[in-house]
Amino acid sequence: MYSWQLPDWATFTYDDSMIDSLVMDFALDTGELKGLVDSLPEEIQQDTIIQFMISEAIKTSEIEGEFFSRQDVMSSIKKHLGLSNAISNIRDKKSLRVASLMVEVRKSYQENLTESLIKNWHHTLMGNSPYVNAGKYRIGDEPMQVISGAYGREIIHYEAPPSYQVSDEMKNFIHWYKGFEVSPTEIKKILIKTSISHLYFESIHPFEDGNGRIGRAIAEKCLSQSLGRPVLMSLSSTIEKNKKQYYSALKSAQKTLDITDWILYFSKTILEAQKSAKQIILFTLSKTKFMDKHKFQMNERQIKAVLKMFDSGISGFEGGMTSRKYVSITKSSRATATRDLQDLTDKNIMLQKGEGRNVSYELNLEN
Repeated sequence: MYSWQLPDWATFTYDDSMIDSLVMDFALDTGELKGLVDSLPEEIQQDTIIQFMISEAIKTSEIEGEFFSRQDVMSSIKKHLGLSNAISNIRDKKSLRVASLMVEVRKSYQENLTESLIKNWHHTLMGNSPYVNAGKYRIGDEPMQVISGAYGREIIHYEAPPSYQVSDEMKNFIHWYKGFEVSPTEIKKILIKTSISHLYFESIHPFEDGNGRIGRAIAEKCLSQSLGRPVLMSLSSTIEKNKKQYYSALKSAQKTLDITDWILYFSKTILEAQKSAKQIILFTLSKTKFMDKHKFQMNERQIKAVLKMFDSGISGFEGGMTSRKYVSITKSSRATATRDLQDLTDKNIMLQKGEGRNVSYELNLEN
């Protein structure tokens, strides 16, 4: 039996003392993160916001098995923000959809959550799919099931309410959301509301496809709206690191109305996402200081290559910079690449790793 089949469905119970320690951590990190962001120059702030939107777009899609290149998503987001008009360099046009959703969610964080808003988000996300009735709730008599496994050996993880109930369920969800009032200082209530918002929506599963991505967008909106400012984090990046834990927690929570364990899990996820965001902001500050210190020591090719390395974020430029990669990035000759890289090494801007054919270069962030 699933939670929506229980007599007191949607009357969730929980022990909120379980997240007391998380509340303090979240409050402290929120203040520190805001201070770090405010210390960034305006154009760097904008670039940082874009980077978080890129991460969220990529990871929320990867959770559902769709994979987009970072460059495509970056170009798509910049287009939707009016920072670029060209779309010819975007190879996978589906990335435009998820990028547009990220922009809409961020821009509409202060708006009331309504059925129309959610449907519009879904249309934005799924509008180019020939197999999905974009922007409309599912219909038909077939059960909506979350399954895995090969044909004939499927495992049913969850079955959502039948289609004829969806409209009423969504009205009840919106009514609950509006009735759960919080202020920006009520951190515990904010974590609880955000956790329930995602679970409640996912349990209704109102669309034919795209429910996970819309559900995570609702969680981001709830967090931003409750705090009174757009959050700077990527929940999906944190979830994607351990999808099995996410689906396991969701599966367990959808069988009971006592959702203490779910609230603890999702609150931890939010806190972890915020801590990751803080590390990314610190990395951005490091990048800014690095470029301010060295930009006049580098030519245009070298600056282009170094910025490309920074684009990889805190995970680092995989495999380091090599002559072959340098040639590809800067469109220079092999001889020029070798000379430029040696110059960067001599200036202690890059550090050489390995020898011979295995030589590579990494940024010297300690310099």
